[in-house]
Amino acid sequence: MVDKAKKTKNPVKTLIRTLGFVAKAYPFHCAAVLVCLIVTTVVTANGTLFVKQLIEQYIQPMLDGTLEQEAGFSQLAVRIALIALMYAAGVLSTYLSNRLMVTATQGTLKNVRDTLFEHMEKLPISYFDRNERGDIMSLYTNDTDTLRQLISQSVPNIISNVSTVVVALVSMIILSPLLTLVALIVVAAATTIMRILAGKSAKYFRKRQKNIGEVNAYVEETVEGQRVVKVFTHEEKILEAFAEKNDTLYDSTRLANGLANIVMPIMGNLGYLNYVIVAIIGGYLAINGVGGFQIAALVPFLQFTRRFNMPISQFSQQLNSIIMALAGAERIFALLDEPIEQDGGYVTLVNAREDENGNLTECEERTGVWAWKHPHSADGSVTYTRLRGDIVFEHVDFGYNKEKTVLHDISLYARPGEKIAFVGATGAGKTTITNLINRFYDIQNGKIRYDGINIQKIKKADLRRSLGVVLQDTHLFTGTVADNIRYGKLDATDEEVHAAAKLAGADYFISHLPKGYDTEISGDGANLSQGQRQLIAIARAAVADPPVLILDEATSSIDTRTEAIVQRGMDSLMEGRTVFVIAHRLSTVKNSSVIMVLEKGRIIERGSHDSLLEDKGVYYTLYTGNKADDATVGKSVTE
Repeated sequence: MVDKAKKTKNPVKTLIRTLGFVAKAYPFHCAAVLVCLIVTTVVTANGTLFVKQLIEQYIQPMLDGTLEQEAGFSQLAVRIALIALMYAAGVLSTYLSNRLMVTATQGTLKNVRDTLFEHMEKLPISYFDRNERGDIMSLYTNDTDTLRQLISQSVPNIISNVSTVVVALVSMIILSPLLTLVALIVVAAATTIMRILAGKSAKYFRKRQKNIGEVNAYVEETVEGQRVVKVFTHEEKILEAFAEKNDTLYDSTRLANGLANIVMPIMGNLGYLNYVIVAIIGGYLAINGVGGFQIAALVPFLQFTRRFNMPISQFSQQLNSIIMALAGAERIFALLDEPIEQDGGYVTLVNAREDENGNLTECEERTGVWAWKHPHSADGSVTYTRLRGDIVFEHVDFGYNKEKTVLHDISLYARPGEKIAFVGATGAGKTTITNLINRFYDIQNGKIRYDGINIQKIKKADLRRSLGVVLQDTHLFTGTVADNIRYGKLDATDEEVHAAAKLAGADYFISHLPKGYDTEISGDGANLSQGQRQLIAIARAAVADPPVLILDEATSSIDTRTEAIVQRGMDSLMEGRTVFVIAHRLSTVKNSSVIMVLEKGRIIERGSHDSLLEDKGVYYTLYTGNKADDATVGKSVTE
């Protein structure tokens, strides 16, 4: 995502796409604001043209004595009243446009965040492996906030300025084509300068948004790792690294804002220069009557000149926020353009009822029996296969990228009720195998079958519903203890939640919390010990009552005494289920049906605990080499 921001994008395309969020959700508001801004511009132009009429039709005739004073003042009063009504309409239009833009802006930001979050939830796990969490969070905060000023102020100002320029230019041409040509020459020079500076500034604003994401990611990483930082007394090193990233952000921000801020005084001074040149040349034309140009036309022409220069100068003031917003929008669209997780599955998981002959029929209510509903396109028939938890790997090869294969020719089978354990050094491929079962990643070669069905034919959501997963890195959500256990089954009753906690051995400590199961958890369970958090995670898997369990070092954070309690609950939980275990302590896998030893992505040994010890191979070395402290194999990470 961050890398994509390095490439220069089409700012016009990005702006159009950004405004599409507004126009799609608030078409009426956009149309009404456009009308209001045009009305305001036209009213202002009419007020300026009235000055010429005032001089020609009233002031000059009164001075010459060709207009009766009483009649002149009467007509003037009527015209002033009309102008006053027009200005009142302009004020009302400005008020309405501002109110409408507030609603449209806040609503659009809400839609952007909703769209971002919805799309993010559809992205594959590989996306989150590639991008830092702090950088992703920056999209919802800093990058989205940059759009607020763009939509609420910059875009309306652009529309207003464009309409002002058009109306002023037309009025100037009507008053004096020759003098208009003079004004345009100076404006053309100013516009060229602004375009050059804007292009340079845009590059630094894109870099600025990228640097903000990096700083946010580093701060989040440091906050989460404060215990490690303090244990190893790396405060000074952390400060140095943060200062370096913060200095980079400072430099990109300084250069971006510096260039953007130069534009405003340059444009302002060129506007004044334009006004002086037009005044001198216009005065000469009026005095000498060149082309019939009169002093009555010079006064409004000078006002139109200011109005013509003012939008360009105002645009330079908005340049800072516009470029910054477009840089943020590029990063937002980079995420939205990320391809979502593909799912070609068509086999679904349904509730079923089984008769005495073993025939399955689909039903709405929960019966405790699940079945795979397999439609066949060839003849339109539908078959039902009972969910049992039979997993088979057939010559599976896998790599996170095409250049490097991390699993080689993996073949294994796990029958219902069997416990399959994976052991091996860090990076051997243990966690990778379990990630393939739930299709966090798809294999390159071979097949994985679930109850005889190729898992690529099973819808991912249904596949994952049939699996219970307990990870080493436990994540708890803000809410009560009961809510976190119920996350495994959202419609679980209180009785089911309590039963799952008892099964996992968590009921005792939960009952002694200040509010028991209603105790609030916040900060990812900061008010609980690591072991307590792990017990809640195990209970969360238990309440789902899945036929297949994946335990990725599920008891690694639990002390030996607690582990014995949990192990009894785990044994009850695993009964009748297919279980895949990645072990931290080899003593926990001794009772496994099959133990598989992995090395560099290959299964080099397999068998029961006793048979592997008899073989005196790698497993024998792992188990007996450090038996006194349970032969810690190593910490499992995403391999």
